[in-house]
Amino acid sequence: MRAAIFSDIHGNVIGLEAVLDDIASAGGVDEYWILGDLAALGPSPVAALERLNRLPNARFVRGNTDRYVCGLLDPQEAADEITRSPASSTAVATRLAMLCWTQGALVASGWLGWMATLPLEQRLTLPNGARVLLVHAAPGTDDGLGIRPTMTDDQLAAAVEGCAADLVFTAHTHWQLDRTIGDIRVVNLGSVSNPWAGDLRASYYLLEADEQGYRLEHRRVAYDRDAVIAQLQQMNHPGVQVLSAHLRGERQPPWA
Repeated sequence: MRAAIFSDIHGNVIGLEAVLDDIASAGGVDEYWILGDLAALGPSPVAALERLNRLPNARFVRGNTDRYVCGLLDPQEAADEITRSPASSTAVATRLAMLCWTQGALVASGWLGWMATLPLEQRLTLPNGARVLLVHAAPGTDDGLGIRPTMTDDQLAAAVEGCAADLVFTAHTHWQLDRTIGDIRVVNLGSVSNPWAGDLRASYYLLEADEQGYRLEHRRVAYDRDAVIAQLQQMNHPGVQVLSAHLRGERQPPWA
């Protein structure tokens, strides 16, 4: 069996189509495993969900922004955060504006109810018996610091302790990682949209598995980031400045 595993589309349908084209060029797959942050915060949340739901044999888990968009967005929480850290006021207000913008698009198009049903995790077993866990950030959570290359072996071991899996796929930090801790292989897929500076190409994995074992291939795909920026500008998107900066490689991960 063959599976394509990717995450963090963030409403970037141009990046998503580039990944799907690359999957087809690599021979196609039997299943798609999609690890959340599907619609917020980019320019095409509805188109991204429509495209993802046309994929055959797709498994989904929710990401933190999927959960945020499905909940009640409380301006008072944003105000409290700004009070605690006045320097964060622009970032907090922009984040809330992007989430509200996405929520409105999903309500109007009827997709919010579907997103609200996404599970925290999915588990499956490969033909050779390897246990697989699919989760957005880390075992047991769709949020927080997640899995990132700067973690020590002890930190990574603590993050996956008790996960009851041999192969753990995560995303969330937009920062690719593939490490084995004890008997557990931990893979952070990176991101379809908004990888960090250094390599701005969309990031995903192909898995091929049979009774003898499995093989993973990390793939990177270039796409027209300027076209995404043009979309943001044309629609006067509330996050045009911060998203454009990320797409141009002008931002660094906060956990570095």
